[in-house]
Formats: sequence, structure tokens, C-alpha cells
Amino acid sequence: MQRVSLGGLDVSRIGLGAMTMSDYYTGAGSDEQEAVRTVRQALDLGVDFIDTAEIYGPFVNEELVGRAVAGRRDEVVIATKFGLVAHDGAGPNVLDSSPANVRKAVEGSLRRLGTDRIDLCYQHRVDPGTPIEETMGALAELVREGKVRYAGLSEAGEDTVRRAHAVHPVAAVQTEYSLWSRRPAEPLLPVLRELGIGLVAYSPLGRGFLTGAIRSTAELAADDFRLSTPRFADGNFERNLAIVDEVEAVAADAGATPAQVALAWLLAQGDDVVPIPGTKRVARVKENAAADAVVLSADQLARLDALTPPSGERYAEEDLARTGL
Repeated sequence: MQRVSLGGLDVSRIGLGAMTMSDYYTGAGSDEQEAVRTVRQALDLGVDFIDTAEIYGPFVNEELVGRAVAGRRDEVVIATKFGLVAHDGAGPNVLDSSPANVRKAVEGSLRRLGTDRIDLCYQHRVDPGTPIEETMGALAELVREGKVRYAGLSEAGEDTVRRAHAVHPVAAVQTEYSLWSRRPAEPLLPVLRELGIGLVAYSPLGRGFLTGAIRSTAELAADDFRLSTPRFADGNFERNLAIVDEVEAVAADAGATPAQVALAWLLAQGDDVVPIPGTKRVARVKENAAADAVVLSADQLARLDALTPPSGERYAEEDLARTGL
């Protein structure tokens, strides 16, 4: 596995998103032993950049990652996120990036992960009630104390990134970025490159859609998060299958799987773009890691660049309003 730098943080070229092991998607939390094996298999393959967050579960995903990396802490780069749980009693899905809440969140994450430091700590969503300068100041204190190594932001716009970076170096900004979600990252990347900040691409497989494995929404459980998103809504889902058909055609031409092609396209966008495909299965982490060796031709990249934009927004209106992109 090749290695790259995210604002000075050395990570594997492809990471692993742990969210779906515990929450949001069909089958989450159904086989913890397989999930633990998946994390450990990732480490064996050189995929050492593991992404989690306190909101996933909430809390149980960090605990799972902690168990999975126990005894191998020095082999893993742990990234987690705060800001979507208010620790004053308001609870999950309440924005709070006040300095006091940042400290409580980090202390809790350290405990659940069973570690003495977080390698990359992101603000999960920008909190309009707390100036970003105050949030970054709190993170800077935690860096000085050795509890956090690098600071990051998630779904933050260009102005917020600049303001945050002026207080304390931002190593990486995480946003959704894939063949069918290009809009969030494209205006952000020039700013990140100007400042020497990496981009971490979550949902690089289009929430599983780009793999071609989902051909009907009937395959998803009723409480699957994806059913609440416009792109998976009736009508939009069926229209978006044309995108999958083209990805599958390029995959056949490249001698790779659709998932590998989707990841290889992201890798071709630059060494400062690191995708973190999520999975809870050993077979899938092996498939995703193998994308590191897939090199797409100029013609194949051009075909993917020319894909029709998807029908529907990437989030429902309320969730989209919480992003800065």
C-alpha cells in the first residue's frame, strides 16, 4: 500500500471508514466479530488509516475500533470526530463545538478507543453557535497536551478552513467526494492545496451505490439511512443506475471491479486525496485495498469524468444545511 501525507500526517493511500460497522446502513452491528476481523485485515494489508466518530452508534463504533486495534496501536492512524454530540445533557445530533464540549468529547473518545492519543481529530460539522477560532483554540490546547496529534475539519467551507488554519494548522478536511459527489470537493481543493491541507473523501463509493451491488431500494432495510437521501428516492434511484452501468463498463475494460474503478478515479485526482471506503466485511476491504494498484488510462478517466451528474441531492434538506459545502 502506497503512503501519502495529509498536512504532515503519514497515512495509507486508502483508508477504512468504520461507520457502517455500527450504524446507519443495513446490517450494521449484526456481526461484530466480522467487523473486528475487517479492521485487523485492513492493518495486515497496510490500510492503517481508520476513521470513526463519537456519533456513530453513538459511541459504540469507537469502542469497536478500540477493541479491533488493541495490541496494535502503533500500527494504526486513528481518526475520530466530535461536534455532533452535546455533552451538557442535550445528547446526540446536537451541534456543539464549544471548547468545553470539545474537551469532554476528546476525553470520551480516548477512553472508548483505549488510547492515549488521537492521531487526527476532526470537527464533524461546523457549529454556527461557536466561532471556529474558539474550537480550533481548544484543539490546539489538546495538541499541546499530546492528546491529539493533528486537527481536522469535516464538511467545512473555504472561509471556515482559512479561519481555522490561521489559528492552528489543519491537516485534513473531510467531505463527501466520489464519482457522483464532486461538487463539495471541487471548489475546496484549490484552497486546500494552497494551504497544504489534505482532503479525506468519505463515501467514495457513493454509499455503496457505485459498486453496482444495489440494484433496487427494496434490498435496503426500512431504517437504512440511505433511504432518507434524495438520490435513493423513487425515480432518482432508477435514473442514477445509468451512472453505475457506465462505471461497470469502465471496470470491465480496466479488468477491475466497479468499486476499484471508483476508488482509482479518486486516487487519480491527486496524492492529497485519500478515500476512506466503508465496509464491515473482510472480502470488501481486500477488494478496496487492491484499488491502490489500479491505474486507469486517459480514455477511461475521460469516460468517468463525463458521467452524467446524479439525480437528487446527496443529503436531505435538513442534513445538507449542516454542511458548509
